[in-house]
Amino acid sequence: MMAEPTRRRVRGAASYQRGLQAEQVAGAWLQEHGWTILMHRARTRWGEIDLVAQRGAMIVFCEVKCRPHYTTAAESLGRAQMRRLMNAAAWLCAAHPGWIYDEMRFDVLLVTAGDAVHHIADAFRLE
Repeated sequence: MMAEPTRRRVRGAASYQRGLQAEQVAGAWLQEHGWTILMHRARTRWGEIDLVAQRGAMIVFCEVKCRPHYTTAAESLGRAQMRRLMNAAAWLCAAHPGWIYDEMRFDVLLVTAGDAVHHIADAFRLE
């Protein structure tokens, strides 16, 4: 007989599914605005970048946040996570020499109730 899943495990699975849905919504939003998705859930030893997209000579590394309100979503990205994203982006650029770009930046896409997307371009910079 299998044990029932714990409340924490059920919540974790639901959060994971919401996150996947938010990434799909954010990816579709980027494509509607002229971006080409290069990678989804790009994994590196420093962590995962939700979306990597390109438009013209610019590459963006996107963090997708799914929260009930924009303010809580925007506040959920800490300095340590920013550092990890920067390291992951540097590794991805080195690992993909075929990517041709003149500029790169870090964007945050906030997905709220009803799949509304709020795009924060150039949300943070390399230090």
